[in-house]
Amino acid sequence: MGPYDSVPAEGAPLSNPQRPAVFPTLLGGIGPRAERRRRSLPASILRLPTVGVDIGGTKVVAGVVDGEGRVLERLRTDTPDKSKSPRVVEDVIVDLVLQLADRHDVHAVGVGAAGWVDADRSRVLFAPHLNWRNEPLRDALSARLRFPVVVENDANAAAWAEWRFGAGRGEEHMVMLTLGTGIGGAQVRDGYVDRGRYGLAGEFGHMQVVPGGHRCPCGNRGCWEQYSSGNALVRDARELVAEESPVVQPLLALAGGTAAGLTGPLITEAARGGDPVATELLYEVGTWLGVGIANLAAALDPGRFVIGGGVSESGELLLEPARNAFKRTLTGRGFRPEAEIVHAALGNDAGLVGAADLARQVARRFRTIKRHRVERAVGTAS
Repeated sequence: MGPYDSVPAEGAPLSNPQRPAVFPTLLGGIGPRAERRRRSLPASILRLPTVGVDIGGTKVVAGVVDGEGRVLERLRTDTPDKSKSPRVVEDVIVDLVLQLADRHDVHAVGVGAAGWVDADRSRVLFAPHLNWRNEPLRDALSARLRFPVVVENDANAAAWAEWRFGAGRGEEHMVMLTLGTGIGGAQVRDGYVDRGRYGLAGEFGHMQVVPGGHRCPCGNRGCWEQYSSGNALVRDARELVAEESPVVQPLLALAGGTAAGLTGPLITEAARGGDPVATELLYEVGTWLGVGIANLAAALDPGRFVIGGGVSESGELLLEPARNAFKRTLTGRGFRPEAEIVHAALGNDAGLVGAADLARQVARRFRTIKRHRVERAVGTAS
């Protein structure tokens, strides 16, 4: 029996509503309600290969994922320009999925989209990097692919993957933060992705932490992601260049002598190499990260925060100041349990792995339909 056989599907009832056993085999067995649900998704279904698609502002990645969270094959292409029609992006997704389906027995497709996805996981209400506005993506793709399709917010998909297979395993209430251009977020609670009433939960990056602070593209000022993200890291470095600060000259030289060459990955590499300014910049981003996490702990009280995204590749250069700031600013500090703050385990694969795994719930329906079609064909032939 593999680990997937003993873990309920997303949303499955758990054995104890007061203190659910999210990983029942670790806690001495599963209750009867969870057992009934697990039997409805037998091991043969739970191990079916499904396709996960991760759509970002610059790339579309699709991969076949097995029931253990392993990516069997992946394909990648550039994201069409956002000025192009939604149909163009659909064409890219369909092409990648069909290529994979030619070589694998695919049973469902999960799409992780960078944007707001409705509570039914069918429409992309708004995508900042694509021309999707109330786009019925699930129905459009399923009609063309003839596979069941699930559409999910990319941060939700990544959080589910980390909870199932990565740094969130064993924790019944986990919050994930993805630090990239901005801050994405999601939480898994008692075996569910908590999407909120309208499917829009997890926009933690737009909590206002500095009244009247930096302008955010969302229209507000002082949003958290303006102080703890890849954009914040690069903006602060370029401000030092604009002010002709002598301390930034070694870092500027690594960037080819131009402010435009200062990118998040370059600053991270410089910090790893011991550049003092790059280290200080990451320290500041990490400190703001810890302050925001303390606010989330006050509101949500999870057991573990999992930090992913490109900025998190800086590792302890980011997480150590985050933990220190968290301890300094946590409400009730010294008189309450403190959540763990850990680095994500799945890296760039988290989005597609999570989307594929969430789609596995609907794979049973497709497999049943295929079996009935085969039975009808055999009956007709006889």
